[in-house]
Amino acid sequence: MSEDKERRIFSGDTLPVLPLRDIVVFPHMIVPLFVGRDKSIRALEEAMAADKNILLVAQKDAQIDDPEPEEIHPVGTHSSILQMLRLPDGTVKVLVEGQKRVRLTRYTIMEDYFSAAYEEIDIPSPPSAELEAMMRSIIDRLERYAKLNKKVPQEVLATVSTINEPGKFADTVAAHLVIKLEDKQEILETINVTERLETVLQILESEIEILQMERKIRSRVKRQMERTQKEY
Repeated sequence: MSEDKERRIFSGDTLPVLPLRDIVVFPHMIVPLFVGRDKSIRALEEAMAADKNILLVAQKDAQIDDPEPEEIHPVGTHSSILQMLRLPDGTVKVLVEGQKRVRLTRYTIMEDYFSAAYEEIDIPSPPSAELEAMMRSIIDRLERYAKLNKKVPQEVLATVSTINEPGKFADTVAAHLVIKLEDKQEILETINVTERLETVLQILESEIEILQMERKIRSRVKRQMERTQKEY
């Protein structure tokens, strides 16, 4: 199958939908979530009562407390619930693992939560010299990015260096970047693996440029303050 032809696997099943305010969950990503909205808790309860599978999808506007289906992005992640814990304040802490990209095709509005039918969306990405070159370039930029942004754990470099599958590699790098939610959603919605790697590389380049500029500004301000203090 050619790389530019999207492969779709239609599912007759529906799964509960958990809208996310401030995070995009990628396939292969394990992440804790704190859930407090009634509909979201009901969706988790329904998932736990069945096969622990749920659709995690980011909201278009994080400020909306009770989003309608059209206010939720169409592409999300079919995920499994690894652990669920009720906290004393009534919220729920849940540990989830992203499994695969999906496009939500039809919502069913239940009494107190949403469920949706979905299709798996994927593109085969056989190894190639071009993809290998792009992955090496991303690792090089990621090293520079991690030195400039201390919020990125150094062990991330070791983790991504061991990933050979290009799609998983792009998703893992994207998951660890400290970037806008819109940028992460764009990467999640980029099905073609070559284009996804290109997007990750472009975002890394842009972030490095901004971080370097911030460092120069801080250094200049510090020198000015030292000079003013000395003159005083």
